Amino acid sequence: MKSNEMPPLDTHIFRKIHNYSIGNVENREIDSHGKLPLLYEDGSGNKYNKATYGFSFSTGNHQVEFEPLKSFHSLDALFLDTTPPFHSYEHKMRELADIESQYSELIKPHTQSHEKAVQHDPSGPKLSTDAIIRLGGERFIQSCSSTSMKDISISNHPYGGSFSGLSDEEVKDVQLIENLLLSSEKVTKQQYERSIKLLDWCDVLSCSMENPVQRLVHYFSKALREKIDKENGGDTSGGSKKKDEANLAERVMTPSATATMLYEKTPLYQAGHFAGVQALVDGLSGLKNVHVIDLSIKQGTQCTILMQALVSQPNCPIEHLKITAVGTNSKQKIEQTGVWLKSFAESINLSFSFNLVIVEDMLDFKKGLLELDPDEALGVYTSCGLWGMIAQQDRLESLMKVIRSIKPLVMVVCEVAANLNSLNFVNRFIEGLFFFGALFDFLEECLGCEDEIRTFTESMHFGKGISNIVASEGAERVMRHVNINVWRKFFARFGMKETELSMSSLYQAKLVVEKFPCGSGCTFDRDGDSLVIGWKGTPIQSLSSWKFS
Repeated sequence: MKSNEMPPLDTHIFRKIHNYSIGNVENREIDSHGKLPLLYEDGSGNKYNKATYGFSFSTGNHQVEFEPLKSFHSLDALFLDTTPPFHSYEHKMRELADIESQYSELIKPHTQSHEKAVQHDPSGPKLSTDAIIRLGGERFIQSCSSTSMKDISISNHPYGGSFSGLSDEEVKDVQLIENLLLSSEKVTKQQYERSIKLLDWCDVLSCSMENPVQRLVHYFSKALREKIDKENGGDTSGGSKKKDEANLAERVMTPSATATMLYEKTPLYQAGHFAGVQALVDGLSGLKNVHVIDLSIKQGTQCTILMQALVSQPNCPIEHLKITAVGTNSKQKIEQTGVWLKSFAESINLSFSFNLVIVEDMLDFKKGLLELDPDEALGVYTSCGLWGMIAQQDRLESLMKVIRSIKPLVMVVCEVAANLNSLNFVNRFIEGLFFFGALFDFLEECLGCEDEIRTFTESMHFGKGISNIVASEGAERVMRHVNINVWRKFFARFGMKETELSMSSLYQAKLVVEKFPCGSGCTFDRDGDSLVIGWKGTPIQSLSSWKFS
């Protein structure tokens, strides 16, 4: 094992983090020797076998050129899809391949290296949510214009224009997607009565407790109704609704018991954490006095992974680790996280200190608040800690200026890998349908239909996110995820250079997903020097590592 490689760790140790309180320091799963149990082994019993590295990645070459800092006004165009609106929804669907999008075309199956074209055997496994959406999209296009779009005729699809080979449930799901798309088209044409009739049909055949497609349609139908109400001046929720939308990003970032349980039971987010921590270790390799600034500490699970990784380095043991958590809310919960981390560090004999910087407004965040030591090796880590400021770009720019001024050796960024910030409603609707469709499919396969965590997550997080993306405009729309290419352009303004993730990072991600029964659905793709973690080919998270020039 290389000196800077993380040993495989057991994420089972985080099982009771959500029960932790200041008065219950002993509520943690550590063995009698005060060390974390090791988890991952290969078939031969080895703890870590570099020979098992094995990935199939689709690659792309990206060259990010340095751009001098520009005025704040230029950031708006950077974070927005500036593709001119199409004259009609039908034209939009036809030209979907030409917009800057994560997905090539609505009507074509994925052609990524790890995924074959969609084919269906009635006696085999059910169609994925992604495949159902694509079939519904084809039927929508056919219903809009069966003569003007011969070049993308539905007969080119493996299933043709009929429902041959589909189960009754799959036929119902395809029809639901088709009618949902038809309803959204009527909204763009301001044909609200016709849209509502289609939504009434969707609501009869979908609900929040059925299969992933029906749950997806349930929440998108609800969001379209909200959009219709707003466009007709009938939204009566007033200030409470606006306040709820404004706090949406904050709630997503707030530590919670549900988030911890979801983390424990599913592979995607753990894969991002383990690979991201390995990238931090790679960037701080060989240094004994380490200071990590965490912009999204939440429950602190990534910090415990980092601690174990640093104390396990055979040739360069860590002498002291300082973690500074930066945030604008949840002070008490983050303080509890800090107490737990101190106890955890003590249990593995790690010299550790924890600082908390809470500012009312990110514009108030300054270098002097960080208690920097010139002998420290600085690293910055953020997991979904930046997207919430896209709607407040002066805050994001101010934060990045502070980070640039402290000159960290490495900055590791994990963000949602989706284009959900277009000014064009149709673009957001289509992108959101695929993205959330993958998430609903993911939770169904990993947690099951009856799981309470799945139900709560979809209702309180996914459902509200869909509502905000579909029904809100302007300052009210706070869910503004962008993909790695947009972040590259933004980071280039601050002289940041992307560094290639090591095979150790990729291996950590692979090890995590392999221990889950549903792990085979996770996919890994190279995008330049970054890693895109997806579900059955649909991008969910991007992980990247950066240095300042």
